[in-house]
Amino acid sequence: QVQLVESGGGLVQSGGSLRLSCVASGLTFSDWNMGWFRQAPGKEREFVAAIRWSGGPPDYADSVKGRFAITRNNAKNTVYLQMNSLKPEDTAVYYCNAGLTTTMGIRPGNYWGQGTQVTVSS
Repeated sequence: QVQLVESGGGLVQSGGSLRLSCVASGLTFSDWNMGWFRQAPGKEREFVAAIRWSGGPPDYADSVKGRFAITRNNAKNTVYLQMNSLKPEDTAVYYCNAGLTTTMGIRPGNYWGQGTQVTVSS
């Protein structure tokens, strides 16, 4: 079965950086679009970033453009989210997602990781 395991969350001061990792198993990783979503307390889960299996420029939510970068290493079945210039409003649980679609808008795929907490203090 498909498993996604995130790591790299933690507590950081405003302006700091973190790198999240998501290791995938149970799928042919190089054939799958991968992405990150986040959910803050009391809010709905929202899209953060996506990277396609076929290459091309990644997609980002407007709120993270220029600060976050999504990359993938197909040899390691891993997708990363480099987060720079973090703000308190970036505080959320971050979830890895496999199989999201990027045509006609962003829609998450069926597979989710367990989430990793990111807390940014002011």
